[in-house]
Amino acid sequence: MNQSVMKALKLLDLFTEDTPELTLKEIAQKANLPKPTAYRLLSALESSAFLNKTKETKHDSRYRLGLKLLELGQIVSDQLELRGIALPFMEDLAHEINEVIHLVIVNQDEATYIEKVESSRALRLYTRIGKNSPLYIGSGPKMLLAFMSKEKQEEIIGDGELYFLGDHRPIDKKSLMKELAKIRQEGYAYSIGEQDADTTGISYPIYDHQNQVIAALTVSGLSSHFEGDNLLLIKTETKKTAHVISKKLGYRGTDF
Repeated sequence: MNQSVMKALKLLDLFTEDTPELTLKEIAQKANLPKPTAYRLLSALESSAFLNKTKETKHDSRYRLGLKLLELGQIVSDQLELRGIALPFMEDLAHEINEVIHLVIVNQDEATYIEKVESSRALRLYTRIGKNSPLYIGSGPKMLLAFMSKEKQEEIIGDGELYFLGDHRPIDKKSLMKELAKIRQEGYAYSIGEQDADTTGISYPIYDHQNQVIAALTVSGLSSHFEGDNLLLIKTETKKTAHVISKKLGYRGTDF
């Protein structure tokens, strides 16, 4: 990481419950930095709303933590709440259908897997909590991409070539855009062999209290399990579980 960024982030650690406000002089001393360097870093943090300048005189300035940190903290809090609410229902779903269950969210311009419940089957999919994936590969990521604005979709898809992860097959962008429209219309996403060979994924949206899609509930397993009556069971139970989690989060819509 850039050294200036590291130095700036360390300045935030100087603010505590006991010292919520610090002067430029105090910050420079605590961080063992020349005052001009400290001022430059503090100015960058202030311009990004990580710090607020509460007072400025000819000889010194005073700072306290800014609202940007509150905003980011709320995002983290929402994610923790989502995981806490979703996990028991994910465990029930895994017990019912005996497939791997994931919880996937948007993280900047990628999809991030924030929770996982294993099946009792011998097969283990190579996924882990914290794994990132392009938003155009796999049923969970594509579910999230489908519910973004068309402008955001085009921004993420971009102008360059896109490829599937496993066999590096090229992705046709026109077909992808049509698939995203279909996902949004039908309310679920389906993928075969896009992240792991011979595996299938099915995802349904999770909504929050503002009726916005904030996550995808994803079921993954061997493609041979996603057939006939078992496929119908997987779709029915996953949709039902996504709806229950959404209701727990305050969702009041009727899109299910």
